[in-house]
Amino acid sequence: MSVALFTLGGTISMAGSRRLTGDDLTAAMPGLDGLGHEVAIQDIEKIPSANLTAAKVLEVVDAASKAVAAGAAGAVVTQGTDTLEESAFLADLVWPHSQPLVFTGAMRNPTLAGPDGPANLLAALRVASSPAARDLGALVVFKEEIHAARWVRKTHSTSTATFESPNAGPIGHVVEDRVRVLTRPFRLDGVQGSAEPAELDTIRVALYTVTLDDDGLLLQGLADTHQGLVVAAYGVGHVPAALAPVLGELATRMPVVLTSRTGAGSVVRNTYHSPGSETDLLQRGLIDGGFLDPYKARVLLRLLVATDDDVAAGFAQYV
Repeated sequence: MSVALFTLGGTISMAGSRRLTGDDLTAAMPGLDGLGHEVAIQDIEKIPSANLTAAKVLEVVDAASKAVAAGAAGAVVTQGTDTLEESAFLADLVWPHSQPLVFTGAMRNPTLAGPDGPANLLAALRVASSPAARDLGALVVFKEEIHAARWVRKTHSTSTATFESPNAGPIGHVVEDRVRVLTRPFRLDGVQGSAEPAELDTIRVALYTVTLDDDGLLLQGLADTHQGLVVAAYGVGHVPAALAPVLGELATRMPVVLTSRTGAGSVVRNTYHSPGSETDLLQRGLIDGGFLDPYKARVLLRLLVATDDDVAAGFAQYV
């Protein structure tokens, strides 16, 4: 039985002006002979993760799905870390298999002292081939930690320990050659409808971060150009009072999701009641984003709009 490996570029494959292939990556990885599975490599496209699109991610997920349906024990995707948390969450929303789909990458490229790519890739392959990782959906493996895609975030611009799950912590670890899953979060329903990659590319969902003295001027005309909005609000879901009616009016024309810009924790529902509070905004028609951070909320909203799924029901799973 094989493990499917799909390479998408990023720091893990940067060697000066040369871009490493999957064969290069596995050749540089001590311990691969102990994996117990053949690695079936598909080099997709060597592009920085900043240039990735949701459509491209869905194409890779589809290829991984076909590999698993053909008998692969699991699949691994390597890509740049800048958008890895969004790619993994998008994949988790549509991944239908019990076999794991694992995302990994690197913070130090192979030309630097102590490159982390080989260790991350070996750990990811071990997780992807492990029966212990089945029925967990899409995962992110970094620094021998296993993270659920719906919780993980990139938290540091340069540290090799950048990936954390602030609200939950890692769900497991790779210890020597053993995959140790310590807690098993239940699988959510994901997105019920289906969207072709080209269809998703036509859906525009804005992300708006609220800041001090925010007057909402940048939101003017948004409903004419976009099909949805995610608001990264203060704290537990607050905005300046003057911004509340602007968001309420937008919520009559498109789905508007309320999240927190803090990076951890949930928005609340009924603690504060002043104009611009979470209670006020939800009464104006904004949708509770729960524990989802703004970036993941945008991924989910875009997919729900593209598939004509019930947006409120889709987000209710994360509240």
